[in-house]
Amino acid sequence: MPAPRKMPLIVTGSVKTSVAKAVIKPGSGRVTINGYPAENWLYDPYRMLALTPVTLLPEQFKEVDVDVKVSGGGHASQARAVMQALARSITNWTRSSSVRNLFRDFDRHLLSGDPRRKEPKKFGGPRARKRFQKSYR
Repeated sequence: MPAPRKMPLIVTGSVKTSVAKAVIKPGSGRVTINGYPAENWLYDPYRMLALTPVTLLPEQFKEVDVDVKVSGGGHASQARAVMQALARSITNWTRSSSVRNLFRDFDRHLLSGDPRRKEPKKFGGPRARKRFQKSYR
């Protein structure tokens, strides 16, 4: 395994319109999201979703501090973006193929991203596929 890093590493994660930027550096296991401790961020289901990489690899996260800034989108997509940024940051920090394979087996979009986007609205209806009701008389 390569020698541990000493310089901070900046990694991003994005889902839909949410973008999360994580700065990982040597430390004592502190994870902050938008300046708040991770334990106090958002509601419980979203917090658990965002901290999935920390629960999968607690030993690796005890050696580093991670500061995440997230903006855009809603709560669910922000949580997914934070989760992706945390997974990418610890993967790049450890440079270990076993960590990469663990994340890939758990969820394939943790490291690669999700290509789905909102379909644009077209004319003739209120949404992308729905049409206005037709009246015959």
